[in-house]
Amino acid sequence: MAKDRAHQALYDGIAQIYDPWSRSVVEDVDFYVEQAVASGGPVVELAVGTGRIAVPVAKAGIAVIGVDESPEMLAGARAYAESEGVSDLLELRQGDLREPPVTERVPLVVIPFRSLLHMPDETEKRRAIAAAASLLEPGGRFVFDVFAPNAEDIEETDGIWLEREPGIFERADWDERARTLTLSVRSAEQSASFTLHWLSAPEWNALIEDAGLVAEELYGWFDRRPYEGGEDQIWVCRPQH
Repeated sequence: MAKDRAHQALYDGIAQIYDPWSRSVVEDVDFYVEQAVASGGPVVELAVGTGRIAVPVAKAGIAVIGVDESPEMLAGARAYAESEGVSDLLELRQGDLREPPVTERVPLVVIPFRSLLHMPDETEKRRAIAAAASLLEPGGRFVFDVFAPNAEDIEETDGIWLEREPGIFERADWDERARTLTLSVRSAEQSASFTLHWLSAPEWNALIEDAGLVAEELYGWFDRRPYEGGEDQIWVCRPQH
């Protein structure tokens, strides 16, 4: 996930358990790989983390520029790319997704795994979306996914430590009024806590338009089913002009 400067140390702190913690999250990988292949590349991935998406994209033959603020997460991505033999297709750069260290213009920019929810307010979300838009070549696409919880999610998980993966526990503390999720992760050796800030689909659409983009598609899941008001939102955007 993405992180502003206040969250950098936290992600460094769980870098060693990030992959085991997110091991079961695979539903989005093929979707982003397909988007990358269709674009022809290269692709910029903001909040690249340990390369969970970027390395499979590189294995599909598409060059990736991956940006993340956490040096520990980037070290994980570098090791992953080396182990898969795709280091030559994955260039990693340390930086903030709101001010990415990228001068190239590309046909596809992605922010997977709900990383935009780390932006604490609409101003910072708008900055991040505008930064992504600024990297697009004419006719390019910006793709990201976010969520807004339903009542069942909140009821089933609020304030409860759950064993997400063997030896790795996760706790969700929801604040519906503030529309925040404080997510805590811990293992025997490492722990971190960070806050996600969600919005409704119309609010996201307004930010997209403010950034000079238009929503070309809004899916309700990674199988491209239409969005019908559920918790997951997968946006495919293009420049307005």
